[in-house]
Amino acid sequence: MATVNPPTIDRIFAEAPVMAILRGMPLDRSVELATLAWDLGIECVEVPVQSRTAAEVLAAVVKAGAERGRPVGAGTVTTPQRLAWAVSAGAAFTVAPGFDAGVARASLDAGLPHLPGVATATEVQAARALGLDWLKAFPAGVLGPDWFRAMRGPFPEVPFVATGGIDASNAAAFLAAGAKVVAVGSALEDPDQLRRLADLLKH
Repeated sequence: MATVNPPTIDRIFAEAPVMAILRGMPLDRSVELATLAWDLGIECVEVPVQSRTAAEVLAAVVKAGAERGRPVGAGTVTTPQRLAWAVSAGAAFTVAPGFDAGVARASLDAGLPHLPGVATATEVQAARALGLDWLKAFPAGVLGPDWFRAMRGPFPEVPFVATGGIDASNAAAFLAAGAKVVAVGSALEDPDQLRRLADLLKH
C-alpha cells in the first residue's frame, strides 16, 4: 500500500542539500551507510530498485529510516513493476533517470512524489507541465555546472537535483552553480565520502 501522507519533495530536501544513493550494495551495508548518512546530518537516502533483491534492500532501509523518522526514496523507477516494488517497500518518493509521463503519473497516483531525470529544456517543460516541481538533472557530471547556470535563466523557479558523476570533490561547484541538492551514488564506495559530503552542510 502507498505511504500515508508522504512528505513532499520540498520537505524531503528541506534539511540538507545532499542525497545519498545506495546502488547495488548488500542489504547490511546499505543499512549501515544509510545510518551513517543520517548520523552525519544527511537526511535523504535513495535506494535504486533495479531488481527484486534491490527492492528487498530498499524495504530494509525504509524500515531503518522509519525508526528514525527519515524518508527513503526508491530510485531507477522506470517501469510499473519497479513502481510496485517501491510502493510495497514503503518508499516515500520515487526517482527516475529520465522523464516518462506514464511512470510519473502512476507514481503520483500511488501517492508518491516523483523526481524525474531531465537533461534538456524540452524535458524540463514537459515535466513541469505534468505538475512536477523538483527535477533531477542527469547525468550532471556530463552536463557540467554551466548547465545549471544556463537553466537558471529560463527556469529560475525550478529546483534541480544534480545526479551522476557527483562526489565530495565537485559537489560544492554544482551547488554554487545553482543546483539545490547534489546526489552522490557510486562515490559512496569510498567510506570517507559521506563524512566529506557532510562537511558541505556546515557551510
